[in-house]
Amino acid sequence: MTSSFSDELRDAAAEVWAAQHQHPFVTGIGDGTLELDRFRHWLRQDYLFLIDYSRTLALAAARAPDLDTMRRFAELAQATLGDEMDLHRAYAREFGIAEDELEREEMAPTTRGYTDFLVRIAAHHDFAELVGALLPCMWGYSEVGVELARGDPPDDGRYAAWIETYSSAEFAELATWCRQTTDRIGAGLSPEARRRVTDAFVTSSRYELAFWEMAWTLETWPA
Repeated sequence: MTSSFSDELRDAAAEVWAAQHQHPFVTGIGDGTLELDRFRHWLRQDYLFLIDYSRTLALAAARAPDLDTMRRFAELAQATLGDEMDLHRAYAREFGIAEDELEREEMAPTTRGYTDFLVRIAAHHDFAELVGALLPCMWGYSEVGVELARGDPPDDGRYAAWIETYSSAEFAELATWCRQTTDRIGAGLSPEARRRVTDAFVTSSRYELAFWEMAWTLETWPA
């Protein structure tokens, strides 16, 4: 059976994705052993990431080649700014982080690098590359969530809720739509254009892995 373009992209980043699943931050959520300071650091940084991720989704809506794709990216931007950021604020309260503390947080080097990469792709590169750069976030979190949900839930209900969120059918549907959009757009691309999309996908996948590592090491600027 002929593989889809998204399958080809996934294969190109297979080692990176395997490293994500094996990362101690991810496995620590799954078995409930992750130190709270590390999760708090992820939570603060992911809140900042979502702000620029929403900008990128809005740019995707503006650059979409058809009305249906435009509408869906606009809905995703609204859902991220609303539902997902509300969820992060609720998580933050459970971990003793006030909303004004989230707003004062400074981006760590990895967060800054990842968001700058996404916004640059959105503003200056082809729409197909933008779709390829956006795909690893939703697809990766869905895959991690589903994998962790196969095990016993962690004793810490906050980690169990995190797994439930990202393993949900609703989140999987978003990832599936992003994959289908990538496949549809990729079908008409030249080999060189497909190579550029692959590069964008692999780079975002590497940043996703680096984001887990950033949270694990409590990364901050050296000065």
